[in-house]
Amino acid sequence: MTVIDPILYGSVVAIVTFFGVLVALRLGRVLGQRAIVRFGSIGSTIGSLEAAVFALLGLLIAFTFSGALTRFDARRTQVVQEANAIGTAWLRIDVLPAAAQPKLRETFKDYVDARIATYRKLPDMKAALAELARSQDLQDEIWQQAVAAIQASKSRPDAGMLVMPALNDMFDITSTRFAATEMHPPSGIYVMLIALALVAALLAGYQSAGEKGYAWIHKIAFAAIVSATVYLILEIEYPRLGLIRMDAIDHLLIDVRARMK
Repeated sequence: MTVIDPILYGSVVAIVTFFGVLVALRLGRVLGQRAIVRFGSIGSTIGSLEAAVFALLGLLIAFTFSGALTRFDARRTQVVQEANAIGTAWLRIDVLPAAAQPKLRETFKDYVDARIATYRKLPDMKAALAELARSQDLQDEIWQQAVAAIQASKSRPDAGMLVMPALNDMFDITSTRFAATEMHPPSGIYVMLIALALVAALLAGYQSAGEKGYAWIHKIAFAAIVSATVYLILEIEYPRLGLIRMDAIDHLLIDVRARMK
């Protein structure tokens, strides 16, 4: 499985956006100056068009940024849910026959170790997927051992109703978390965002054609803000792979593992 490095990808996109905005600003100014030479003015509608494009650009940035943060928070919440599910399932092992508990608890520990390692080994996707596969194999082992323990002659009548739903919850959250790592906006959203930024820059440059000087500081600041915003959105979208990380929340799983005596 080939995965694009989001740090490199985000950096390239940000750099291209930065210089693209500067070029669009300059190109717009050149076109505006030509229009002034030819027609004597740049037209009265350019200001309203520029305002409309900038408004649309701001709206798209706001929604894209908000969506990225929402998904970021959802992923952190799922870590809490998994830690709670594992903790509950671990405690409910107590209702199984004493003879079946030691082996099942050891398999549980191996399973939690695999779950922690799955996310620790990112951004090495090959190693992370190997740990994910190992945890899925351990799920099968845990399920088989739990079924055998429930069917044992010394098992409590309500053991199945207590243990099996807890195991289901513990297993289901792994699929939810994996699916969450693949939930991102269509690439067309980012293409549209960058295209709007370039169009806005083109119109802004066109509008500034009548100015005597060329305020580079404002142009550079605008290009830097837009490119930094795009880069930040991409970083938040891939919190396990880029510079923005959510590794700190993993201490919940580590704490659960530490309590497994």
